[in-house]
Amino acid sequence: MDQKPARVRIVEAAHELMLSIGLARTTTKAIAQAAGCSEAALYKYFANKEELFVTVLNERLPKLGSLLDRLLAEGAGDSGRTVEENLRDIALEAALFYEQTFPMAASLYAEPKLKRRHEEVMRELGKGPHRPIQGLDAYLRAEQRAGRIGAGADTYAAASLLLGACAQRAFAYDMSPDGKPPQPVDEFAAHIARTLLTGIA
Repeated sequence: MDQKPARVRIVEAAHELMLSIGLARTTTKAIAQAAGCSEAALYKYFANKEELFVTVLNERLPKLGSLLDRLLAEGAGDSGRTVEENLRDIALEAALFYEQTFPMAASLYAEPKLKRRHEEVMRELGKGPHRPIQGLDAYLRAEQRAGRIGAGADTYAAASLLLGACAQRAFAYDMSPDGKPPQPVDEFAAHIARTLLTGIA
């Protein structure tokens, strides 16, 4: 019997199931069974599947949200790093984050009722795919106020371009001859950051 605490086993089971069969087909019953506990025990820790999904995003996936929060908390220019270095790190975390979340969430689009329910609960929790765009926009506006990017740059458009490119990378190459992106993820992140910064500096 797995000696890990029940909550840890539940989150691990949820992560594995969401990755392998998608969020739509992952049920709390299946998660509980895979974790070796009762469904009632699962509900002692999590109110619903959506709360468990958010926990998986926060605890088991690349830390895009916490990186953006840290950059905002540090203040523009206070970390001793360049804007390009920060954008590279954001692009790297975002590319890895979307690579893992897309297989989980894509199945929701096949079930409109479940997708609507998921969206309702995510709104109640203050979460959703728009949040990283808002976070990156806020970070870029702080850099703009500090004079490290151009005063006329559209920070929301820049945030959308960077994160949109990272999201696109997660699924755009599945049908290519190699079935994978042409660049390693760290090289992709560096080039995206440099190219974006050239446009907004």
